[in-house]
Amino acid sequence: MELEVAGEVVHWRGPAPYHFLVVPEPQCAALREAAERVSYGWGMVPVTGVLGATRFTTSLWPRAGGYVVPLKDAVRRAEGVELGDEVVVRLLVDD
Repeated sequence: MELEVAGEVVHWRGPAPYHFLVVPEPQCAALREAAERVSYGWGMVPVTGVLGATRFTTSLWPRAGGYVVPLKDAVRRAEGVELGDEVVVRLLVDD
């Protein structure tokens, strides 16, 4: 499955601060179905992401009934992405 997710980069100040892209609800429905087949626990969904010219591996985190895409610092630096920027990430789920 391949999805394109667009939105604003947000920050979570938990014990391990991270930057995320929130997956809009229409894409979350498809991800929920795939999660049943590919999740390795806690609802995490392994994906390959593409932001600009940067390809990276990560896992979508379940959050508030949906999912968020963690954006690693190395990925954000490579693409010049900052908190509050609008980005488009292509997600590849191997289901």
